[in-house]
Amino acid sequence: MVRMITAVLLSVAIGAPATGASITNKDGEAQVVTVVEGGTRTEVALDAGATETICPAGCFVTLPNGDRIGLQGGETVEIKNGAATVK
Repeated sequence: MVRMITAVLLSVAIGAPATGASITNKDGEAQVVTVVEGGTRTEVALDAGATETICPAGCFVTLPNGDRIGLQGGETVEIKNGAATVK
């Protein structure tokens, strides 16, 4: 019985879609944001008008203007003039 419950829970966890924060560059030029997630630092380049999904498990993002924000994974972030608006 324990094996069956474990198998069901594992299949649900694997089958669940990963969600993350959506970040959109509303500026007229490309922007680069730095994402720190689980101790790993990554730079994400966003072309003008581009949208990326980041941070499925929460992270910190450093924006082009130097602001740093914490995300939990379900937010919508828009970059305009190097600054962010979190919705």
